[in-house]
Amino acid sequence: MIDFWLAAGLLLLVALSFLLIPILRSRRAQLEEDRTALNVALYQERVAELQAQQEEGVLDAAQMDAGRAEAARELLADTEGVAAPRVSRLGKPAPLLAAILVPVLGLGLYLHFGASDKVELTREFSQAPQSMEEMTRRLERAVAAQPDSAEALYFLGRTYMTQDRPGDAAKIFERTVAVAGRQPELLGQWAQAQYFADGKKWSDKIQALTDEALKADPKEVTSLGLLGIAAFEGQRYQEAIDYWNRLLEQLPPEDQSRIALQGGIDRATEKLVASGGKVAVAPVVKTAALLKVRVDLAADLKAKVQPGDSVFIFARATSGPPAPLAAKRLTVADLPATVELGDADAMMPQLKLSNFPEVQLVARISRAGKPTAGEWIGRSQPLASSTTAPQKLTIDSPDK
Repeated sequence: MIDFWLAAGLLLLVALSFLLIPILRSRRAQLEEDRTALNVALYQERVAELQAQQEEGVLDAAQMDAGRAEAARELLADTEGVAAPRVSRLGKPAPLLAAILVPVLGLGLYLHFGASDKVELTREFSQAPQSMEEMTRRLERAVAAQPDSAEALYFLGRTYMTQDRPGDAAKIFERTVAVAGRQPELLGQWAQAQYFADGKKWSDKIQALTDEALKADPKEVTSLGLLGIAAFEGQRYQEAIDYWNRLLEQLPPEDQSRIALQGGIDRATEKLVASGGKVAVAPVVKTAALLKVRVDLAADLKAKVQPGDSVFIFARATSGPPAPLAAKRLTVADLPATVELGDADAMMPQLKLSNFPEVQLVARISRAGKPTAGEWIGRSQPLASSTTAPQKLTIDSPDK
């Protein structure tokens, strides 16, 4: 911050120099004017002495004229090179007044419209906080300086939750939603903070928030975890197990929270069995197939194709109908390219990738734009339709 004010002071001195230079120039002009007046007075005094000497008979007319001419030459020599005085319509008070008002006005405008607080915050955030309280104060100042920053609001809300301040967190998450929109993750955070702020009492408001979040994203983890907690507290153990199992599916294998979550599922199972109930087995849901494939052209074919040639990329069943199960169309100019082939790209509703265990990837170049016949082709080895690893496919053979 000190560097900033030093730079601002330097710029202020430069600005003031433009205002003070005219004043200094006017003083110099005044000095030149005073010197000229003095020379004129000395000339007049010299002429008066010559006239007195002529009247006394000391000088004759010729000597008088010679003395007058010599005095005139001296006057001209003294005044030679003196510039004509400049006429200033502003006068001396105007530059002085401007020199005072400009920095004062500039400072006032900067303090009102400037961003000195943001500069200071940037400097603070460049250094690691010494405590959670210091981090909270920084985030609060950041929100005050940038009330429309969704990131600052979000992190402040999360910080309030870690400090067991759910009431403050709920208000902040509500503001975050107003700024960033009704995103599922933000709705889940808001619902969770509101639940703990209300003393773990479920309400229609919290239910509406979680419903909206899961409708937009069925895998929204905060809402799934919260609904599991609310169901467990309400002794609806089967619901708690279902929600937590859905949440468990979203967590990566190395996530440490899986242990605690599995412990919650086990406790809910024990209580359900102890109350005479039986754990319902969730039905196996067939996931939609999605293959990722990177398509490229063999080096020896690049000189033989044209940028506008059509490229058809499709997957077909190794054992089944010959019709493509999913297809995309590009041009040679798009290569190399990575595309996704999934159930959403099915040519017919009954022919989906997920309905066939094994498929083959094919890429064909057709100058005529026909997907069934072309000039060059590339084929993959058979692979499972459930494959998630990215595949590589090179167009390298004549299409026969």
